[in-house]
Amino acid sequence: MISRVAISDCILQKPYLLERAGLQNGTVVIFAVPYLSQQAWESRRNISAYAAARDYHRFFQALGEELLPLLTRRYPNHRFALFADHSPINEVDAAAKAGLGVIGKNRLLITREHSSYVFLGSLITNADLSAPTAAEPAHCENCGRCSIACPAGTPSRCLSALTQKKGILSQEEEALLIKGGSIWGCDRCQECCPHTEIARKNGTLFSNIPYFNEHLIPYLSEETLASLTEEEFSARAYAWRGKSVVERNLKLQKKEEDPC
Repeated sequence: MISRVAISDCILQKPYLLERAGLQNGTVVIFAVPYLSQQAWESRRNISAYAAARDYHRFFQALGEELLPLLTRRYPNHRFALFADHSPINEVDAAAKAGLGVIGKNRLLITREHSSYVFLGSLITNADLSAPTAAEPAHCENCGRCSIACPAGTPSRCLSALTQKKGILSQEEEALLIKGGSIWGCDRCQECCPHTEIARKNGTLFSNIPYFNEHLIPYLSEETLASLTEEEFSARAYAWRGKSVVERNLKLQKKEEDPC
């Protein structure tokens, strides 16, 4: 899913990244990459579906290494830069303005084909690609299902963020993490979203991109974690917070399963 929007229509969050790339005016080619594996969806999981495969940042890095040299050779008078997650713009807002989907209460982009199971990337160039007039970003229907399903009670206080928190957790935080049953991340708001069910029934929910269907670890145990080499661990989305955070969460869940 690809669309475009003018840089001037985007919300700048890290303008220094544009300056570093030598970009000011131009166009953002915004794209939504589906990542949900059917195997991960159907498997027992204690981590978020986005982290079942290898780190998505590596997918975008490889994409940039292949795409950017081709564009630079073909259009030597223009500049190009590829961003994902760590981006100079608010990518969710830009994608909604470009018509790729609507913004959910959980601040994720909800697309028609893949619900919110997409990663956003942005190819920014100083070439004028005649981007259409940006639409006012649309929001979801506010059905409230995500708030009801959220272990924390509201998507604004996210269990996913808690699983990534470093250091010692309060008793309340430990109880919430145990209640959620998650080692890393949380998908409750996505799983209960009516757009997810519609996409599943339409046969468009799952990704057919090989990267997100290979080397899956949907369920992370202490044994599995210990068996990973440093290189294998570093290739996972949860590696950026360090192994100690994951080990802490695993111990909490094990304590709940075996209180004695």
